[in-house]
Amino acid sequence: MNTSSTGRVLRRYAVAVAAAAVVVAAGAGPAAAHAEVTASDARALAENVTLSFTSEAESGDAGIKKLRVVLPEGIAPDAVALKDAPKGWKLTATADGYTVGGAALGVGTDAEHSVTVRQLPDAKSLAFKTVETYGNGEISRWIEVPSGGKKVENPAPVLELKAAAPGATPLAPSPSPSPTPEPSVTSSSPAPAQSTPAAASTEPAEAAVSDDSDSNTTVIIAIVAVVVVLVAGAGVWWSRRGRNQA
Repeated sequence: MNTSSTGRVLRRYAVAVAAAAVVVAAGAGPAAAHAEVTASDARALAENVTLSFTSEAESGDAGIKKLRVVLPEGIAPDAVALKDAPKGWKLTATADGYTVGGAALGVGTDAEHSVTVRQLPDAKSLAFKTVETYGNGEISRWIEVPSGGKKVENPAPVLELKAAAPGATPLAPSPSPSPTPEPSVTSSSPAPAQSTPAAASTEPAEAAVSDDSDSNTTVIIAIVAVVVVLVAGAGVWWSRRGRNQA
């Protein structure tokens, strides 16, 4: 093989490597699914506001069965009541927010629920860190809060607030809940505060994104390394073959 033929072969390999890199980069980008929040009245200090949440289904073989929402500073768990949710789902207060869940939804079905908040805090934006649990045990954490205009891979639902209405003032704290045993909370009753949250509800929402992300990154890096080694080896082999046949 002459030098010209060897050059053509190497160029073909270079094109193949570039295409593989594009595919790998696309696979390593932010996940397509995400969680969102909207409000019936997105103003600071607004009262009796309905917050509507949507968590996009991203598992190909299981449905969402539970959502854990961490409330931002200024919204207490006992100031939130479930308004709407999938049939049979119930809301339970936690130390820093609430969980809502029940029977797993169908595969590919987005989880939508809404809550009523007694009053929004005096802030410019509110982040609602959300952890999704699927029927097969898979977990998706939407808990990263963007800052400085930078994009993040697993963004938490963020609600931008307008300025408070003229004359709006913070409401007095709601009365402390009764010390009697806490029943399961439904859409018709407010969410009580839990003085001793269940063990399953104490997982920090700030925990790192599931290990799946780390393992996927490792696999991608390994694939790229193997492709580079194979291409380099092939180039050397073709070059030597060309010299031997010259």
